Amino acid sequence: MGSLRRKLHRPHLTNAGTPRAASSPDRPPSAGGARVARYVVDGIASRAPAGATVQDALDFAHAEPQNLSLLLYAEPTASVIEELTAAWDLHPLLVEDLTKGRQRPKFERYGDVVFIVARSAWYLDAHERVEFAEFHILLRPNAVVVLCQDGLWVDGTDVAAFEREEDVVQIGLAWGLMADQQMLRLGPEAVAYKMLDGIIDGYVPVLEGLDVDKDQIERQVFSGDAAAAERIYRLSQEVIDLKQASASLTGVVNAFSTGFERFGLSEELRAYVADLSDHLTRINAEIVELRDALTQILAVNATLVGQRQNEDMKTISGWAAIFIVPTLIAAIYGMNFVGMPGLNLTWGYPAALLMMVVFSSLLYWFFKRKKWM
Repeated sequence: MGSLRRKLHRPHLTNAGTPRAASSPDRPPSAGGARVARYVVDGIASRAPAGATVQDALDFAHAEPQNLSLLLYAEPTASVIEELTAAWDLHPLLVEDLTKGRQRPKFERYGDVVFIVARSAWYLDAHERVEFAEFHILLRPNAVVVLCQDGLWVDGTDVAAFEREEDVVQIGLAWGLMADQQMLRLGPEAVAYKMLDGIIDGYVPVLEGLDVDKDQIERQVFSGDAAAAERIYRLSQEVIDLKQASASLTGVVNAFSTGFERFGLSEELRAYVADLSDHLTRINAEIVELRDALTQILAVNATLVGQRQNEDMKTISGWAAIFIVPTLIAAIYGMNFVGMPGLNLTWGYPAALLMMVVFSSLLYWFFKRKKWM
């Protein structure tokens, strides 16, 4: 939980690596937050009328079977949640989750309302850091509401920028939802599928970036760089955080798949959701492999550091043994006791020096031969 809180509460960084402000200076203030509203008729999306409320969107959704309303909010405010609660008659527990945010990925059903929490990820290579964005998806018959808790899209794009685009097609391409008419005809569950598909696809470049850094760390370890251990620990933490997001999302996809059987949802979506589950399974396996690889690299690094320390200790011990011989001779003859052999002889001093040199040279040759020096 500690790492999850650290991730969720740290400031987001843009792709350039600079902290992202809570709101852009060129974004006009709004009590309801920036919003993208689209009405879909038989798979074709168009802008909702200016000033359309959540209730208006819900009325449109219920007017005809082929209608679908899509609302997307960037950084939803309390007034947005209040409006949603009144129009959709949301359960108090659901309202509490929407208000507090900072939820783990999950799938819950309250009557005819489905609540999905998912977290997207993207990688900032310059910082070797995985960034996350949290999404709350509300589904009910012919209506979808997406709340971007951090004001960012799945790739870190500012959601408010979507509404500033004039071309609906370009918005659809950026959003990845409104450009697919066939998928929109399948209803709100198809929109949720596209959301989850985009989120899961976003994990792939994150893994690629982490894998590149892992290869760099391997070379760094074998080059003897002392900073490798800290880099391994940092990257391992990013992998753990990514694993928490993806593993929790597995439960969401499984619950989503179960809903097809329990609530009689479209058979056409079964193949898509099955592929989604397979994709997520592969990603989870790659994350585990990457984490194991980093663990092995850390173990190899510890072994290499231990070997280098042993080599250093050999060298230190060898020189200590070499210098102990002249120190011992000098200490003995430095006591100046009466009657010590050779103390009063003319050749005593040169003989002592000669012994120091000879024994030190013999020890140096011995340690050199044993490759301690």
